[in-house]
Amino acid sequence: MKMFLISDNVDTQTGMRLAGVEGVVVHERGELRNALETTLKDKEVGIILLTEKFGREFPEIIDDVRLNHKLPLIIEIPDRHGTGRKADFITSYVNEAIGLKL
Repeated sequence: MKMFLISDNVDTQTGMRLAGVEGVVVHERGELRNALETTLKDKEVGIILLTEKFGREFPEIIDDVRLNHKLPLIIEIPDRHGTGRKADFITSYVNEAIGLKL
């Protein structure tokens, strides 16, 4: 299985290409939907890497793919500007999941 990147900037795509991961750069809702549909048709793709910006701006598109397709796995990655998450997002996530404050 292979990975495929859907990014919102060329720098992330360039870095991933250096690591051997092919991908596309998209900026708008329609482009993202088309890129996802095309990638979902490729049965060799096991992991889709998306920059976090898409998860924040178009969560309904990403959630739809996650709920209706077992594969590929969708992973949100930070772009060159870093992550948009809080510093303690993992602790907060665990606290929510188990219902206890750590």
